[in-house]
Amino acid sequence: MNTEDINTDSEEIEGLDKDEDASLGDYPIDTLLIRNETRTVHDVLRRIKAGAFVMDPDFQRDFIWPDDKQSKLIESVLMRIPLPVFYLGEDDHGRMIVVDGLQRLSTFNRFVNNELKLKLPNQSELDKKVFKDLSPKFQNRIEDCNLILYVIDAKVPERARLDIFERVNGGIALSRQQMRNCLFNGKATKFLKEEAATTLFKSVTGGSLNIQSMRDREFVNRFCAFRLLSLDSYKDMDEWLALALKKMNSLDDEALIKLSNEFQSSLQNNYSLFGEHSFRKHSPRQDRRGVLNASLWDVMIIGLAQFSHEQVVNHAEELKHRFYALIKEEKFVWAITYGPNSPDRVKYRFKVTQEMFAEVFNAHSS
Repeated sequence: MNTEDINTDSEEIEGLDKDEDASLGDYPIDTLLIRNETRTVHDVLRRIKAGAFVMDPDFQRDFIWPDDKQSKLIESVLMRIPLPVFYLGEDDHGRMIVVDGLQRLSTFNRFVNNELKLKLPNQSELDKKVFKDLSPKFQNRIEDCNLILYVIDAKVPERARLDIFERVNGGIALSRQQMRNCLFNGKATKFLKEEAATTLFKSVTGGSLNIQSMRDREFVNRFCAFRLLSLDSYKDMDEWLALALKKMNSLDDEALIKLSNEFQSSLQNNYSLFGEHSFRKHSPRQDRRGVLNASLWDVMIIGLAQFSHEQVVNHAEELKHRFYALIKEEKFVWAITYGPNSPDRVKYRFKVTQEMFAEVFNAHSS
């Protein structure tokens, strides 16, 4: 498997529902529980230190403000200029996940801990100073500054929470997987990060998945969801992926190692069959690599996770023959291309592919 020629630029991905223009009209008004709180900078920083506020390190690394912009925030507070509101999401354990305002809170945290030296050349009494260098009056003005927090309740439906987060995020727009990475930070998000970073995953997906938007981790998330959860309970993809992360955070290390082994095995099985065309609609002798299809990924990564590499190699020709026949069926192609996240289409494509695998392998089991 050669990884040297992998394209580092992400491509268009097929088989995903569009969520850019999500509507809140689907939710009863009274279910969108959002409360507001007013807390001082000192109180919020104390809670951050205690772990009650989640400051995701992935985003701090990727989206950090330069020192001069952080300095201007501190200057604004000292000049008593009102700040924009902060949006937080409450998780099932009562922790607050920062959705909008991460850089501002990070700035306060750095400054009060004397990690930020102000760059304010036009303010001689502030320039090149850290927090401990300020007068008690200015220190109090920073710590006593009131922050207005809007908290999205943990009971709000998962898709509604993500829709709200999309609307309120005032900084760099976050993808839905990045939001999930904030909301369910723990064993699960560590698992996604590690699996998406493996050479095998990058090779089989051909470098088509955007790392910055965490599209690569979303694909790992999809495998985990369809492997761990009962398909009968599937209703909505956002909820489905979130449920998987919740479940993974409760699993022990042994279960996660087993899940990793199944994932890596299925990646290898798919690559053995289709090479660079894995998880892409294609014909037997096609040279040009097609677009990665998320819905095809779901059924093939799950389907070949249940068989050994030896089994797959022994039945390779029949598997490919059956796959190419299936990819010509109009109903199946429709189910992996148009409105692919609807329950009917998700369950249909899993039904027909599981039947395909069962017929190939069961025919040779006796």
